[in-house]
Amino acid sequence: MTTPEPPENGRARQNWVERRREKIRAEIERNRRGEYTVPTWVLALALVLIVGAWLTLIFMA
Repeated sequence: MTTPEPPENGRARQNWVERRREKIRAEIERNRRGEYTVPTWVLALALVLIVGAWLTLIFMA
């Protein structure tokens, strides 16, 4: 026979879900207001690709 979870554990999980949903809502609202920022890893990848392309051009020419 299984026992139900203690109310505290269920409440903690519910609080975590609510916090997660609120963070997602806040991010969507920021993006709609135009406060979207490009993640750092995307900028770093773009920089590596640009430098790599330049080096390829230099060494192939």
